[in-house]
Amino acid sequence: APDPAQMSTGEIEQELARLELLAQRMDKAFAIPGTGIRFGWDGILGLIPGIGDTLTVLPGAYIIYRAHRLGAGKPVLARMAANMGLDYLLGLIPLLGDIFDIGYKSNTKNVALLRRKLGPRAA
Repeated sequence: APDPAQMSTGEIEQELARLELLAQRMDKAFAIPGTGIRFGWDGILGLIPGIGDTLTVLPGAYIIYRAHRLGAGKPVLARMAANMGLDYLLGLIPLLGDIFDIGYKSNTKNVALLRRKLGPRAA
């Protein structure tokens, strides 16, 4: 992977766009008609007892890994990990966790946090 300091603004923007698409699929891919409620594969997989919430950690961990590769500092990575950890832990609670998953959208939060961190380089 290229050194983030040597990546062009366009390359950084392309990576952010890929991560935003992944977050969208995980958090907001589907809508409940007439409600404005959006959910993604995170909410669907979270319904599978035992393994669903664990499976949804993989895309979240990938987003954090890419953030690290793009040069996000430890405070940003820690915040991203906390977002993902909260989503995971609360998601384990039957029914209430599934409702939380639909509302919290940790992947979307993490990619937005990364975009803010990269600031003008990615604008």
